[in-house]
Amino acid sequence: MEIGNQFLGTERIDKLMRQYAVPCIISLLVGALYNIVDQIFIANASYLGSYGNAANTVVFPLTVVALAIAVMVGDGCCAFVSMALGRNETARAKRSVGNAVVLIIVGSLILTAVYLIFANSIIAMFGGTVNEETYRHSQEYFFYITLGIPFYMFGQAMNPIIRADGNPKFAMISTLAGAFINIILDPIFIFGLQWGMMGAAIATVIGQVVTAILAVWYLLHMRIIKPESGDYALSPNIFGRMLTLGITSFLSQISLVAAMAAINNMLRKYGALDAVFSQEQYA
Repeated sequence: MEIGNQFLGTERIDKLMRQYAVPCIISLLVGALYNIVDQIFIANASYLGSYGNAANTVVFPLTVVALAIAVMVGDGCCAFVSMALGRNETARAKRSVGNAVVLIIVGSLILTAVYLIFANSIIAMFGGTVNEETYRHSQEYFFYITLGIPFYMFGQAMNPIIRADGNPKFAMISTLAGAFINIILDPIFIFGLQWGMMGAAIATVIGQVVTAILAVWYLLHMRIIKPESGDYALSPNIFGRMLTLGITSFLSQISLVAAMAAINNMLRKYGALDAVFSQEQYA
């Protein structure tokens, strides 16, 4: 291994666990804050209220689909890089990073196009047609969130790759920066400018753009596995192996999507029935 990454082969395991696990855990927790923060501010906006929260719940599984693809590429590349560096195959490690960048850019653009083209059908599939207000808020929130999908996926895919390059702190900082921006902008856009669901979505997207910009900056200044121009040419042997290594990460996330879709649709069906029964009871 190169000198900048040599400590991974010589440092004590317990110290490496603390050095890598803690920033990773913080990054994952902060990543979840995007949805939680939006829910909190939306719920406290009197002109959005429960309909806004319902719309956020409808759209959230669709961002998890993007996350599932991103972590499949990112975690797969991270594992590939770790094994390649362990075999002193730095060139293959760099090639895998280049392939990961191309895959996530192409994949994110395709997913964005699919979301925009089939937006109404997708929203209905995830329970957004429970009532007119929820459907309208879901459409608005989904449109702007979808515009940020490429930035979101790139930042999430690069996060484990940055850790594989030996810099878990930067990976954590880039995620924290995006979440911090979202927390600042949410009340400004929702309460100050009265932008509603659009404001909540734009605040989230700006935070994701910040994380993506920091990831691009790091990509250009990598310590060990900075890819060169030729490394961006797709190699089926390399990206196929990466995706195989990352498939478990994909499945763990996509299973949540299936569960959330089922719950949303059950609430749409049986929640509406409960509302009818309650009205009949007190009529």
